[in-house]
Amino acid sequence: MSKRKKKITKTEQQVLEKLIFPETFQDILDETGLLYGELRDDLINLLSFGFIEAYERSGTKIALTSFYDSDNLQDFTFRATSKGLAEIKSR
Repeated sequence: MSKRKKKITKTEQQVLEKLIFPETFQDILDETGLLYGELRDDLINLLSFGFIEAYERSGTKIALTSFYDSDNLQDFTFRATSKGLAEIKSR
């Protein structure tokens, strides 16, 4: 079985580069200048590729979650995984 490399778009790359440290949806939106729907789509793709993880906020703490509501991504914080960081380095 051949391993196919995931091809990410320019905007997905831009989002991924912002996620070396945990960032909220709103911070990513502000820093990238993407439209809400564009960012939502890019985050969903990066999550499905395993390049980022979603975290839930509880007060000042964040905790990794395997469940995220794709209709309410603005409620989550995101961070690149080791696989995502390797993707950044390979570009």
